[in-house]
Amino acid sequence: MGLRRKLRVEPGTRPDLSNIATDFHGDFESEKAARKQLSENSRRLGDLQQKLYGEGRHALLIVLQGMDAAGKDGTCWHVLSAMNPQGTVVKSFKQPTAEELRHDFLWRIHAHTPGRGEVTVFNRSHYEDVLVVRVHDLVPEAVWSRRYDMINAFEQALTAQGTTILKFFLHISPAEQLRRFEQRLDDPARHWKISEADYAERPYWDAYQTAYEDAMEKCSTDHAPWYVIPSDLKWFRNLAISHIIAKTLDGLDMKLPAPSVDMDKIRALYHEAAKATPA
Repeated sequence: MGLRRKLRVEPGTRPDLSNIATDFHGDFESEKAARKQLSENSRRLGDLQQKLYGEGRHALLIVLQGMDAAGKDGTCWHVLSAMNPQGTVVKSFKQPTAEELRHDFLWRIHAHTPGRGEVTVFNRSHYEDVLVVRVHDLVPEAVWSRRYDMINAFEQALTAQGTTILKFFLHISPAEQLRRFEQRLDDPARHWKISEADYAERPYWDAYQTAYEDAMEKCSTDHAPWYVIPSDLKWFRNLAISHIIAKTLDGLDMKLPAPSVDMDKIRALYHEAAKATPA
């Protein structure tokens, strides 16, 4: 079974996160063994994003979700850095503002979806409104339970306009999360990431796992699939996500646009300029 298929949540199925190994690493025994494939994936992502940008016919929306310290920021740095910033945007959704709360929960999301030729990464997303909102009883169940259908309709509308959607749940263990918290304590360069809220959320771990399972069961569709990415090993997380994005973009059969100028004329102008320019 291919890696993309193995990690995908098939529509209508419910992932059991307790039975999915957070340290799974596929056919690679170590980061060293995977280094060549990681490099190749980065090269492919750069080439494919150039085609996406140049062709201007498709858009790509990448959704990153996971517990604190699961690696959402790290994915942006290590996987998506292969893409040209000119056509790539990362948007992080924090606690809604007073103005945002006066609108429906998708109002603040829609304005940041990618246009054709663009890649947008949601570092946390519209799914927060069926995750943290649910776990902390911020709205009644009668409210958040209706949002799954709204999310599916929203994502269907985006795909109908040419947006490809990939959604990644970065799956780590409680022990690995605590180890990463310790790294933040030990490394002054990471102190800015420390928050009391990180520890305050740990007692809700099981509730979050159930909420994620529900969200993936109800909202993994053929047009907007969820993938569970084992993320205890950062290098495997990066390899898996880059592989899935590259395979998906490959499937769009994109082509760079034809030149908009007479190439023979441009070559003639180049040669004239070269003759007139001192060596």
